[in-house]
Amino acid sequence: MGTDPDSLALLDFWYSAEMHPRWFDSTPELDERIRTRFEPLWRLAAAGELDHWQDTPEGALALVIVLDQLPLNMYRGRPEAFATEQRAVAVTKRAVAQGFDTLIPKERLMFLYMPLMHSEHLADQDLSVQLFAAAGLADNLRFAEHHRGIVRRFGRFPHRNAILGRQSTADELDYLASPQAFKG
Repeated sequence: MGTDPDSLALLDFWYSAEMHPRWFDSTPELDERIRTRFEPLWRLAAAGELDHWQDTPEGALALVIVLDQLPLNMYRGRPEAFATEQRAVAVTKRAVAQGFDTLIPKERLMFLYMPLMHSEHLADQDLSVQLFAAAGLADNLRFAEHHRGIVRRFGRFPHRNAILGRQSTADELDYLASPQAFKG
């Protein structure tokens, strides 16, 4: 079975020269462009209608990006930004179990592992650190260890509390007011 043309188009967009410098430094305009172009695709993925993408390494990577990265742009500051995070984690784990991570070019691999770094489950965080280390992705490993430290300390990411309507603890509020706080 070949890779779906829509998944290839998504990968072409995500790994384009235009997008690369904006992966972690978006703008409201870019977020809106992504929402306009890809929200229908995200809705299909959220409903499980693109699960067949998991049958190829490129398709699995594209599905992870749709479920994990795109909502962070499309719904920045809203609960929907995290709505498909655990679906993305499941796709990542399945792809790793199938050995797809050994078939994806190293320069693209970080996004396959990224849902584990975004998860608020410590076991996912531990797997994230393990995979980034094994792949030799040192810059990503540094961030994975940082994210794991936050989840280890708080059991979640405190910067999401307000967005998700969760009550912050006094320790979380102190952390969020500190210069060391991770704000997302």
